[in-house]
Amino acid sequence: MFQRNTSQAIFHCCETENEGKAKIEPFVNMLLEKFQAAFYPEQHLALDEMVVGWTGKWKYTQNNPNDITLRYPFFFRPMFDVIENGWQAFSAETEFNRFKECQEDWRISYVNKDYKVCPTYPHAVFVPKNIEDETIIKAAAFRQGGRFPVLSYYHKDSKTVMMRSSQPLSGPSGKRCKEDERLVNSVMGMGKRGFIVDTRAQGVAKMAQSKGGGFELEAHYPQWRRIHQPIERRTSFHDSLIKMIEACNDSSSSMDKWLSKLESSNWLSHVKDILTSSCVVAQSMDKERVSVLVHGSEGTDTTLLVSSLAQIILDHDCRAVTGFEALIEREWIQAGHPFRTRCNKSAYAITKHRQESPVFLLFIDCVWQIWQQFPCSFEFNEKFLLTLFQHSYSSQFGTFLCNNERERLHCKLADRSVSLWSYLNRMEILQDFMNPMYEPNPAVVWPSVAPQSLTIWTGLYLRGVINQAPQEEAWKEIYKIREYDQELKSKVNKLRRQLASLEREAISQGVVSPPSQKAVAPSGDGVDNVAAAAPSEGL
Repeated sequence: MFQRNTSQAIFHCCETENEGKAKIEPFVNMLLEKFQAAFYPEQHLALDEMVVGWTGKWKYTQNNPNDITLRYPFFFRPMFDVIENGWQAFSAETEFNRFKECQEDWRISYVNKDYKVCPTYPHAVFVPKNIEDETIIKAAAFRQGGRFPVLSYYHKDSKTVMMRSSQPLSGPSGKRCKEDERLVNSVMGMGKRGFIVDTRAQGVAKMAQSKGGGFELEAHYPQWRRIHQPIERRTSFHDSLIKMIEACNDSSSSMDKWLSKLESSNWLSHVKDILTSSCVVAQSMDKERVSVLVHGSEGTDTTLLVSSLAQIILDHDCRAVTGFEALIEREWIQAGHPFRTRCNKSAYAITKHRQESPVFLLFIDCVWQIWQQFPCSFEFNEKFLLTLFQHSYSSQFGTFLCNNERERLHCKLADRSVSLWSYLNRMEILQDFMNPMYEPNPAVVWPSVAPQSLTIWTGLYLRGVINQAPQEEAWKEIYKIREYDQELKSKVNKLRRQLASLEREAISQGVVSPPSQKAVAPSGDGVDNVAAAAPSEGL
C-alpha cells in the first residue's frame, strides 16, 4: 500500500488537465491489472469505519474493533469551543417539563436508577403518579427485558397519552400479572377506553406466546382493545436494504426489470407499513381521543419506530430542529435502541451478524417521506437527515455509540467524548441545516402512504448515480430568495414606522388634520360596512 502523500501525488497526476497524466497512466494501468489479477477484495479487505458515508458503494468488511473504548470518538478532540454540552441538553427532568399539563397524573420515577429493573431503560422514567415503585418492579418482571409501560407522549389537544413497552410474558398458559394490569389500566378513567397497538401480525404474536411471550388478554385488560398493525421483523430490513441498493446501482437494466428489482426488495413496503402504523396511533389519539400502548416483541425497534413517527405527525415541536433532536434523544437513545449492535457496520454491509439491522435508517427514511410531502412544515432540510444517518453509523462523536444509558455510563461517554448535539447546534453549523421554506405549522400532518406518494430517497440511495448538484443549487437559490424576501419585509416595516412617525409629527404641528373616526354600521345582509376615513389634507 502507498503512503497517503504518495497516493495523493498519483491522483493529482491523473487529473485530465495535468501534463503528467501521460507519464503516470501506464504505471497506474499496470497496477490495476496486477491488483485485479492477484486479489478480489469482496469481504476480505478491512476498511476504516469512516467509509460508511459511501454506503452502497463498498462490499468490503470494516475495521470495527470489539472494544468500544478503542473507537475514534474516545480519541477525538474537537477543534471548536463546546458552548452547549449536548450530553445535558435533553435530560429526563427537562423533557418532563414539556408535559406540564399531565404532571398531576404522572411523575418521574427513579426506580431504575441502578438499571436492575430494566437494563435497557434510562435511570429516570415517566410513570402514573398513583403507581408505587414496588408495583413497577413486579410489572417489569412480566415484560420482556423488563421494559414495563412508560409514558412516551402526552397529546395536549385530546389529553390522551401514548405509552410504549415490550411484550408481556403471558406464555402458552395465559399467565397474568395483576401489577402489570394495574399499571396499564391506571391511565384509564371511568368509562374510557384505549388501544393496544401490536406491531406484530396476529400469527406472529401467537407464535411468540407459545415460546413464552404473548400479548394482553382482553379479559384482564377490559378497557383496552388490541389492534395488530404488522411490521416485518428487523431481520428482514437488512436483506431488503441490500436488494434495494443493488437495484439502485443497476444502471444497465431496463425500466421494467429495474422496477421489478425495486419492488422485490420490499423496502418501500416496510416504509408503508411503518407509516401506516404510526398514522393509526396518531389518529387514535387525535381523532378518536383515546390513549394508546405501543409494543412489539422486544420494544427496542419497531415500537420506537411507531412511537417516534406518531409524535412527528402529531406535534409540530418535533418538526423543529431542537424538538427533533429531543425526540431522537428521548425515543431512541435514552429509550434503549441498541445502536452499537444495530449499526455495528455499514447499513449495506453483507454480514452474518443477525443483530445488525437498519432500523434507525428506516426511521430517517420515513421522516424524509413526510418531509417531502410537507416541505414547509419542517424547520430542517434534507441535509440534516443525511447527517444524522451518517453519524449513526460512523461518527467522531459518541452520541450513537452505545446500546443504552447503562453502557454509556459504564464507558463514561459524557466525560470521554463529545456529543453530536454540541456540534450541530453551533450557529455556524446549524444554518446549513435550516429549511428556507419553513413556515411553522401547528396542525397535524397526515402523510399519504399511496404508492405514488412514497418514493426512493434519491439524495441518499442514488447520490452515486444521480447528480445532486442541480438540486443543491436550486435550494441555494431558494435560500437566497427567502433571504431577499425577509430583507424586503424588514425594509417595508421600517418605512411604515417612519411614515407613522412623520404622520404623528405632521398632526402635532397642525400641518394635517387627524383622520376622522366613523362608526361601523352593520349592513342589511349582516356584513359590516366600514366607512372609509375622510382623506387628510395634502402637505
